[in-house]
Amino acid sequence: MNWQISEQPAVLAAFTPQKELKLKLSLETRNLGDVIVVHCHGRIVYRDEAAALARVVGEVLQEARKVVLDLSGVTSMDSAGIGELAFLQSWAQSRSITLKCAGPNSLVRTLLEMTNLASVLQIHPSVDSALVSFQEDQVCAG
Repeated sequence: MNWQISEQPAVLAAFTPQKELKLKLSLETRNLGDVIVVHCHGRIVYRDEAAALARVVGEVLQEARKVVLDLSGVTSMDSAGIGELAFLQSWAQSRSITLKCAGPNSLVRTLLEMTNLASVLQIHPSVDSALVSFQEDQVCAG
């Protein structure tokens, strides 16, 4: 499974100011064994970008038991992005799906900590460390 949300061309209407209509978030999913990694690049902000994140990750959560959300490419996030992460975590938890976040930059990490979402999400410094933690979870559970 490989989802890609690409930039859409800007459309200009006559006699109106130029509006930025390009989606500033690309999402790519990869299967790594029994884990699906969603790589996020760009911004997770109100409206189209936050909705795209919810749509793609929501579809992934319907198919997978283990998901890593790679935030290393996220350049900015607002309250809508924070809200979507909280919703996705709640949705995953209610279905016994493990959702882990990986690689947030210092800005995103600070937002997660300030909103107390860092205490709810499993946050890892990299995708590799998140993947290793799934193996550790199995050892501890076994």
